[in-house]
Amino acid sequence: MTAYLASNLWAIWTAIAIICLIIELGSGDFFLTCFALGAFCSMIVSFTEAPLWTQILVFAICSVLSIIFVRPSLLRKLHNRQERLSNSDALIGREGRVIEAICPGDYGYVKIDGDEWKAQSPDDTTIEVGTTVKVIGRESIIISVERVQTSTYNNNQPHVTLWKE
Repeated sequence: MTAYLASNLWAIWTAIAIICLIIELGSGDFFLTCFALGAFCSMIVSFTEAPLWTQILVFAICSVLSIIFVRPSLLRKLHNRQERLSNSDALIGREGRVIEAICPGDYGYVKIDGDEWKAQSPDDTTIEVGTTVKVIGRESIIISVERVQTSTYNNNQPHVTLWKE
């Protein structure tokens, strides 16, 4: 058996690489992946029938180089996801409709995508029911809103497009 393994060191390097990759699945920090890359490089060198000390040296050098150069880029790609905002943080910048009037110094309610939020206005004006507002901030579960500038388009009139033929 030892004679077979000595003549087929590539099988040992392959086993080391596979074991490192399997263990890496549980950790996810890409540290053992670097050793798997080193073992893969040693496996390639073993096909040239290089002595064992050369294969071990290649394993060490390639592992260290992959820790220095490969691992940081893998970690960057893993953690380069855009930050997802949670419930109330995701509301900032969104628009909604006032369903209970917001009076100066008091709270009202705004409906945004079917959810009702307790809201206040930072200025001293009343925001009437039905007004479109934009979320500009939040304090705990209370959102701060401001009126959305409305266009001069009359919403009561139907929009008619005339086609020429």
